[in-house]
Amino acid sequence: MEKVIDESIQGSSLKTKSRNKNVRKLYIESYGCQMNFSDSEIVASILADEGFNTTSDLEEADLVLVNTCSIREKAETTVRKRLEKINAVKKSRPHLKVGVLGCMAERLKSQFLEEEKIVDMVVGPDAYKDLPNLVREIDEGRNAVNVILSKEETYGDVAPVRLNTNGVTAFVSITRGCDNMCTFCVVPFTRGRERSRDPRSVIKEVNELWNKGYKEVTLLGQNVDSYLWYGGGLKKDFDKASEIQKATSVDFAGLLSLVAEAQPGMRIRFSTSNPQDITLDVVKTMAKYKNICNYIHLPVQSGSDRVLKAMNRLHTRDEYMKLITDIRNILPDCGISQDMIAGFPGETEEDHRDTLSLMEFVKYDFGFMFAYSERPGTMAARKLEDDIPEAVKKRRLQEIIKMQQKHSLYRTKQHIGKIEEVLIEGPSKKSDAHWMGRTSGNTVVVFPKEQYELGQFVNVKINDCTSATLLGEAVGMAENTA
Repeated sequence: MEKVIDESIQGSSLKTKSRNKNVRKLYIESYGCQMNFSDSEIVASILADEGFNTTSDLEEADLVLVNTCSIREKAETTVRKRLEKINAVKKSRPHLKVGVLGCMAERLKSQFLEEEKIVDMVVGPDAYKDLPNLVREIDEGRNAVNVILSKEETYGDVAPVRLNTNGVTAFVSITRGCDNMCTFCVVPFTRGRERSRDPRSVIKEVNELWNKGYKEVTLLGQNVDSYLWYGGGLKKDFDKASEIQKATSVDFAGLLSLVAEAQPGMRIRFSTSNPQDITLDVVKTMAKYKNICNYIHLPVQSGSDRVLKAMNRLHTRDEYMKLITDIRNILPDCGISQDMIAGFPGETEEDHRDTLSLMEFVKYDFGFMFAYSERPGTMAARKLEDDIPEAVKKRRLQEIIKMQQKHSLYRTKQHIGKIEEVLIEGPSKKSDAHWMGRTSGNTVVVFPKEQYELGQFVNVKINDCTSATLLGEAVGMAENTA
């Protein structure tokens, strides 16, 4: 299969754009997950052929697009408030058009046109290739909507326009959709079924990024470990594939190997993994290649078997703990982070203590923690009563956060005295005299700039730390990861 891929790459190319005649200004704001930010780059590329150049100035825009997230109520509230501010700009610029993209657009559909009078266009995550037609619709004074979910679309033929780039790190989407149907999650309803992108186009994009000077890519998907390419189609239909398709199929471990070998000098990350889908083949592949980072984001959501079942998380507490143990055995220094929900419907104090005890077992490097937020249309919203008082949710969340802060400090202290390879990503937010970068395990490092430059791999001796940041001094250039 590797030989087939290598030969096909030479003869294939991602769609390129001619922007010489672009005169209109496109302003994009993105909210939520990394996939949304990656999608915005795809949108910018598609609209480049329609005469749009991107701008960072809202006041000069001809078209404003807000790429939205529906994962929590707070995210949707943030978008609505932002639309109110954009409306103030639109009043002084009558020709300005406004569109809502992404998961919130998919979930609310035409309600946006009815409730938010500022909105001219609503576009779901699988309909971005229809943007040229939709823009023509709103240019002619009609509202435009396309939120049809696709079973095939991966945007593998679109070369993204890198927005707000540091020129060092980039996202590469490899899958879309999710089949796991967690009861609290809207993603299966807003992004559809799982389908994977042709590995040849993935490697082509990675190669092009390397040629442009990028030093790190993050392979993205709602569930990257479900990646499975057998010639196209949904993952659920793999059983119907031909024997030849099955024999030449590429799973996520295989894709990781292909990408790592295609660019040995480039760091490879991935996100997000799912405990029931990640395989030890993936972890062993990480151990095999130096340029695959030792970091896994592994959401668990709860430490209670009873709550995990109610969430339709298709793994148990013990299975998750065994997975953590297996990862540590294969990759002892692997950074591991979590997603955790406090106050899921029916969660008892015992369930909450189970979550805290699981955290004590794992001692995550860092995490993303939230109070439960009921999302309309999900199974939890339809079948479960949101019965945990807000005060209880907030108290449990604070206890989870406090424990995570303790564990984060425990993990960062383990780096003190060590020399870590760091990729310089940009200036420190707190000091122009310092660089900021990350270790292979995804921990942030800050150190004096001295003679070092953006995009270099540097060895940094760690002298001190906070719970979130390593502090050190560069001791020389790192060996090329090749």
